[in-house]
Amino acid sequence: MNSAHTPNRKIEGVVPAFGELPIFAVGQRVKVSDRAPVGHYRVPTYLRGQTAIVEAIMEPKAVNNEEEAFGRNAGAVRHYYRIAVPMTSIWSDYIGSPDDGLRIEVFETWLEGVSE
Repeated sequence: MNSAHTPNRKIEGVVPAFGELPIFAVGQRVKVSDRAPVGHYRVPTYLRGQTAIVEAIMEPKAVNNEEEAFGRNAGAVRHYYRIAVPMTSIWSDYIGSPDDGLRIEVFETWLEGVSE
């Protein structure tokens, strides 16, 4: 299956359940949440608080593995997003090209919208 986002079909009169449609769009600026949860988490510390661009919405949707680790998810699904963070934002002394970026897939619950 292609991992790039395919537009969701809307069916007249049907309201999608929470988590069925992506919250963010390809090209949208997002911020990685800056929090320190206790226990199982899957976002590197050095990316927390960083601003990024959504490059892809991953399909199929997936369960929230952080909540699953504690038995709290009950199978609810949401989206992963491939985001791009400029290397110069992560490491201020980065000496490579200013166009270089780190790509990583982050679960929807770790991302926040950024006003333009």
